Amino acid sequence: MTRDYPEKPKQVYFFGTCLIDLFYPEAGLHGIQLIEREGIAVFFPPEQSCCGQPAYNSGYDDEARSVAAAQIACFPKDIPVVVPSASCASMIREQYPSLFEGSSLEQAARSLAERTYELTEFLVEVCHIQLKDQGEPVKIVVHHSCSAQRHMRTSHQTQKLLNQLGNVAVVQQERANECCGFGGTFSVKAPEISNAMVQDKCDSLMATGAQQLVTGDCGCMMNITGAIEKRGDQLNGKHVASFIWERTQ
Repeated sequence: MTRDYPEKPKQVYFFGTCLIDLFYPEAGLHGIQLIEREGIAVFFPPEQSCCGQPAYNSGYDDEARSVAAAQIACFPKDIPVVVPSASCASMIREQYPSLFEGSSLEQAARSLAERTYELTEFLVEVCHIQLKDQGEPVKIVVHHSCSAQRHMRTSHQTQKLLNQLGNVAVVQQERANECCGFGGTFSVKAPEISNAMVQDKCDSLMATGAQQLVTGDCGCMMNITGAIEKRGDQLNGKHVASFIWERTQ
């Protein structure tokens, strides 16, 4: 379904995600800097936490509602909410309305869902960002998360951003459309299957000969780079926000 995009706003909220907060803060900071460079003021409510997806995916709807309600309260102004993760963005945009259907928070949940954007989607479709590559030639391989490909459908917008970087060659992996095996709680519930999936994904990535892995979801990056490190292979991972920011300074 085609989405109507607004004019570039003067202000946005930034939803940082748990993994960025705990493991990859630079990705959040670089995402904020990319938006600010477009002349937009960014607000980061300090009370924000998890989007509620782990509880929701595990069947704990009441617990997920409790966490989600706290997030809704963090973003009261009628301005866009930008999320540097298709996984968390899809939870807010696709699941919050049904999670609160028939409750006093239904309208607020629907409002938040309608103004939530994944970062690359926001930069391409709302900001119409123009990039100038300042980096050295490099060959990269991109991993698009399941949420980016199948829920938010933002993988093409990530590609549009990377296509603007003249010294970046994007090589294709054989298993580009396959899950890396993370899946949040799936990797905990089914570790053997998860490990088999990430090993297949690592084989596919290493076969490209790329110098750098780029992805828009930190869960996938943590899973893949952790597996690559255990194997003794060399392929550094970087969130797309950090990769673009560092090359366009």
